[in-house]
Amino acid sequence: SSLDTSSDTHDDFKPKVKGGAALGDVDSIIREDISSHKVFLYMKGVPEAPNCGFSDLACKVLHAYGVEFGSRNVLADPAIREGVKKFSNWPTIPQLYVEGEFIGGADIMRSMHETGDLEKLLEPIRTAQAKGK
Repeated sequence: SSLDTSSDTHDDFKPKVKGGAALGDVDSIIREDISSHKVFLYMKGVPEAPNCGFSDLACKVLHAYGVEFGSRNVLADPAIREGVKKFSNWPTIPQLYVEGEFIGGADIMRSMHETGDLEKLLEPIRTAQAKGK
């Protein structure tokens, strides 16, 4: 016979999501973030005050191209921090999305910057932003 433990477990011992988004909401939040901004960065900290060197590098690269970008501080929401890693199947933060597509982290951004690929990707967006589109 199986034990029915549904009624004898106190709420304090049931699994919880700490702070921020519930697990079911994480994907929808991520989809909303990346669809409502042409360029979006999941990072540690905020663009004005990054909390790690890699997030700082990612912001500096984006600022160098003069593109406006949205961002979310993953340190403020553990569910988003873990959820975005699953969403992209990429284990680290920061994560850059352009036109809703996952591009990569700081290392990939640096590499694409060095080859000129990042400029090709961001130039049309910067031009459109400058024209107010």
